[in-house]
Order: sequence, then C-alpha cells, then structure tokens
Amino acid sequence: MTTPSPPTTEDSPRSGTTALRKTLTTPLLYFFILGDVLGAGVYVLVGQIAAESGGAVWLPLLLALLLSLLTAASYAELATKYPRAGGASHYATLAYGPFTGFLAGYCMLAAGIVSVAALARGFAGDYLTAFVSLPVVLVAAVFLCCLALLNARGISESTRANVAATVVEVGGLLLVVGLGVWLFLRGDGDTGRLLRLGTADTGAAAGVLSGTVLAYYSFVGFETSVNVAEETRDPRHSYPRALFGALVTAGAVYVLVGVVASAAVPTGTLARSSGPLLEVVREAGGVPPKLFSAIALVAVANGALLTGIMSSRLAYGMARDGLLPRFLTRVLPGRRTPWASIAATTALSFLLALTGDVATLASTLVLLLLVVFFLVNTAVLVQRRDRPAHPHFRAYTGVPVLGAVSCVLLATRVEAEVWTRGLTVIAVGVVLGAVAALHRRRASS
Repeated sequence: MTTPSPPTTEDSPRSGTTALRKTLTTPLLYFFILGDVLGAGVYVLVGQIAAESGGAVWLPLLLALLLSLLTAASYAELATKYPRAGGASHYATLAYGPFTGFLAGYCMLAAGIVSVAALARGFAGDYLTAFVSLPVVLVAAVFLCCLALLNARGISESTRANVAATVVEVGGLLLVVGLGVWLFLRGDGDTGRLLRLGTADTGAAAGVLSGTVLAYYSFVGFETSVNVAEETRDPRHSYPRALFGALVTAGAVYVLVGVVASAAVPTGTLARSSGPLLEVVREAGGVPPKLFSAIALVAVANGALLTGIMSSRLAYGMARDGLLPRFLTRVLPGRRTPWASIAATTALSFLLALTGDVATLASTLVLLLLVVFFLVNTAVLVQRRDRPAHPHFRAYTGVPVLGAVSCVLLATRVEAEVWTRGLTVIAVGVVLGAVAALHRRRASS
C-alpha cells in the first residue's frame, strides 16, 4: 500500500519549509475555481467555436462541461484523499512512481507557466491599447511583478482579490446575456441558428466535436485548485462542493452566452470576429465598447493571478516530493508562502512572454493538460488499493474510466501542428525526468 510520505525534519520553521497555512473556506475556494475557469478564453472563443460547429454554439459548450465534470470527479477524489500541494504530480507519483509523477507535474507546470506568459502578452495587447499604448516588454514586466507580489503576500489576500475580479468577469458575461435577450425580444434575433450543426467544410458530428475541443479550453482551470487543497480548512467537504459548484456555474453562464451570441449575431460574423461578445454589444447598442475592454483586462489579470498561484504551489509540491530542486520549497517565515517557487515561475513566464505571441504560447496548452488529465483519471483507479483512515470523496468507478476515454477522444481532434509542438515539450520533460531518476538512484546507492 502506497501512502503519502510524512513531513521531514526539513519541514520546520528553521529550514524555511513549514507547512502551508489553512485559510481557505468553501466560498473562497468556490470563487478561486470559478475565477480561474471564467477567464479570458470565453471572450474570444465563441467565434472560433461557431467557425467549427456552426450556429449551435451552446452544444459544444454543454458537452465540454460534461466532459470536464468527469475529470473533475477524479480530482475531487484524489484531492480529498491526498490534500497536499503538488496535485497531479503527487497523484501520478503515488500511482505510477516518481518518473511519471515528474512528467505529470512537468506538463502541468509547463502549461501553467506558458499560460501566464500568454496572458501577460494578452494583457499588453489590444484591450490595453484601447486606453493607453505602452511597450509590451514593460507592460509584461510590471504586470508579472505585481501578480508575484500579490501571490507572495498570501493565499487569502490573493483569493479575496479574485472574488472582486470574478464578480466583474461574471457581471460582464451576464451583461452580454442580458443584451442578447433584449436584442431578441425586440425582434432582431434568429433562434433558428441555435439548431444549425456543422459547417460547409465539416459534418454535424465532426463539427460539434471540433467545437467541443475549443470549448473544453474554456473550462480549463479547475485542475489548478488541487494545489491549494492543503491550504483549505476542510478539504473533504469544501473541495467537492466548491469544485462542482464552480464548474456548473461557469457552464450555465457559458451555455447562456453561447445561446444569445448565436441568436443575436449571424454565424459568419461571429466566426470572423476576434471579439465575438463585442458583436453582441454592437448589435444591442447602449453599452460603450471600452467597457468590455476593461472587463477583458480584469479577466486576463485574474486568470494570470490564479494560474500563477497554481504554478508556484505545484513547483513547491514537486520540490517537496524531490522532483525539483529543494530550494523551491522555501517559504516566507511570516506569511508562509512559497516565495522561491513564485520567483522562479514568474521569471520563466516573463522570459517566455518575450519569445512568442499569444497564439504560439497557448497552442500546446490543451494537449499538455489532456496528458495530465489522462494520468489523473487512471491514477484514481490505481489508487483504489490505498485506503487511508480519513474519509474522502469517492467517484463511481465508471466516471474516471469515461474521463480517461474523453481525454483520448479530444486528443484525436487536436491538429497535427499542435501535436508536433506538444510532443517536443513532452520530450524535454521525459529527458528531465530521466535525469532526475538517475540522480535519485545515485543518491540512494
């Protein structure tokens, strides 16, 4: 039977690696997950989903929600069974050993760092230039430094800032829904588009599945919350409630947005627009376009903050498991936040932000996470052999099986170009994992 390793003597105030403080309540965790899921993606992806699946934009969004809930159930079981930072890396280590654990953590960490870099560039892009024009390098540097300082100040402070930002994000999306309903009630909408599946180039089934891959990206973010389970007061009850509640809330908002956007705006117009929700605003009238630029900036900043929290906690957990340098386990003596991991992940995000545009940085994100999700779903089944003394959430056996199958299904719809880039990143992780395994073998001999 495999169980989590007990705290070492290095986990002491003298070494600077004390356990993380339990400060998160269910409402704070709910807003943490909701804010991470309701990121910048929905503001730009509706048009791309329409281009793939046709007018029935709501259907891929609904299917993506159902597929996300499958993997979320696996995370809920493992997070309540092993409530400690490290997340997927820790679960894969328990189930398959340190090499696979390193690979899972590496994919998560790479995805998180790349995501923050992409969001930093996104923050410096068109939404900001609606107000002021500044060099991208300067904006990215200041943006990432501010996020790192807030992250280092404390998890409760960061999540309280997230509550305010999430209210703004949700308010913006609900405003879009309201404007779409108003536009329809005055007779300008077309509900017939809601049942049009597929495009001229794809059939109905293929179009919906391709659209679901894009829609799935809108729900990415729920997996980051397992890395703060150790900082949750009552993870057994709080984590499943917050996780499923946040996903269902986000899904309901997304489906409503998809319905009103499709009914309010012609499919071709949605597909050609890089700001599809702005098309709804323009059709309805009465709301200044700059308002949505401001809301988008809040969404981007909030997504980057929460992803930065995930990345730093994941690096901390991997280092504590011996998969990354021990230096990354150092925490601030007073606030007990992982300052070394925060500094390292922020620096890497800044370097990546200088080397590519948003599309290049984000292109491998979904593929990397599908690898992680597959390992998590199968780890649930493997770890059923481990029965800890404390009670925890347990998913029906068929749920992780379907979750793993869904990852394979979605991966088949990923473009070949993305596979090439993703496999390159994964190959680097394999090499690093082999080096780490060799180092451990030499140290133990």
